Amino acid sequence: MPPTYTIPICELRGIQMRFSGPKGKVQRVLEDIRLDVRQDEILCLIGPNGSGKSTLLRLLAGLMPPTQGEVRHHGEKLEGLNPGVAMVFQSFALYPWMTVEENVRVVLRARDLLEGEVRERAHQAIRKVGLEGFEEAFPRELSRGTKQRVGVARALSVDPEILVMDEPFSQVDALTAEALRAEIMDIWADKERNPSAIVMVSQSIREALLMADRVAVLSGSPGTLRTIVDVPLPRPRDSRSPEFMKLVDHIHDIITSAELPDVLVTVPVPSASKDDQIEPLPMVQSADILGLLEFLETQSGASDLFHVASHTHVPFEKVLTTVKAAEMLDLVDTPKRAVLLTPLGKRFVNANMDDRKDLWRAQLLELRLFRVVQEMMDLDDGELPKEELLQELATRLPMEDPEQTFETIVAWGRFGELFAYREERGVLTPE
Repeated sequence: MPPTYTIPICELRGIQMRFSGPKGKVQRVLEDIRLDVRQDEILCLIGPNGSGKSTLLRLLAGLMPPTQGEVRHHGEKLEGLNPGVAMVFQSFALYPWMTVEENVRVVLRARDLLEGEVRERAHQAIRKVGLEGFEEAFPRELSRGTKQRVGVARALSVDPEILVMDEPFSQVDALTAEALRAEIMDIWADKERNPSAIVMVSQSIREALLMADRVAVLSGSPGTLRTIVDVPLPRPRDSRSPEFMKLVDHIHDIITSAELPDVLVTVPVPSASKDDQIEPLPMVQSADILGLLEFLETQSGASDLFHVASHTHVPFEKVLTTVKAAEMLDLVDTPKRAVLLTPLGKRFVNANMDDRKDLWRAQLLELRLFRVVQEMMDLDDGELPKEELLQELATRLPMEDPEQTFETIVAWGRFGELFAYREERGVLTPE
């Protein structure tokens, strides 16, 4: 059953987060976030890339202060690190020169504990996650799943009140992820010891609903809290039950309506800057878009977002991003939750490869970003240095990762034979 406690362990009050970008531009990451973490609950954060999920975790842990607003711990404003939080990272974050046991002990020594207590706590945490026998192993000798168990053991060793996890299962295979989820749930269910609460980021709606008491749905960018969905289902949960599927459907609808709105609301901009408006590129490969279009062709040109995800075995988040990219290129339309091939999309999937490239190239040049790249290339006598373009991207798209945007530009441009990237010289040239 969902928790009945009303006094939160931690609170985020009116949180805003800003980062300084190139040339003094300000990057807005979070906007007016109000959220609490309650005793005896699992809270899951889901949302698109750029919605500030990982930043929220770091604010809870006290790894950074908010630009505006307050983080509170048991009613007191948090100053510095949160003493009740331990964090499990997506990338394992192990010291490669230390053994498993040393990786766990290092965080305990940082708390100035006596060596006997350090040793005992490390052994307890290692046993708790099933790592007996691996104490002397080095990270390079471990599988991804075992590395993540070390990360969990290290976090649990400090007896945290809140265990914070940033996509902890995304770097392991599906079976290992299933086992790790079950182990985390068993540890949390033991009410005789901490953690009292778990806050985790996930890219999987199914995973969030299997674990969480509440699911906070974020939108970006900047990241805002769209809604919080209560999950009243008893544990263990059956992901095939009608009640579970109804919640999956509900969260899908929330995310879809935020990320693929049927009506685009445009905000007037001054005429002097209107021509500089550039829409960020979804970070997907051209092959992902082609795969989506070809799948839709097998479905008579139309499908449902859920149907696409379930039948292609692609995570819903990636499907959503791929659909956004295809819609940007005017290859699909998205009324409600449907995904439809446009007339241009139908022409594209029925064309030969040369004609596909021509259509793709024409659609790229409808996007301001690709015209900017061409203009810069023309000004540089047909060769555009990567570093020069990265600086331009950082200025024009301060909320996006310029390296990732560059890689997407190269991939899309290469497929349309618009330009090529000469990696040995670090320059873009016309194809």
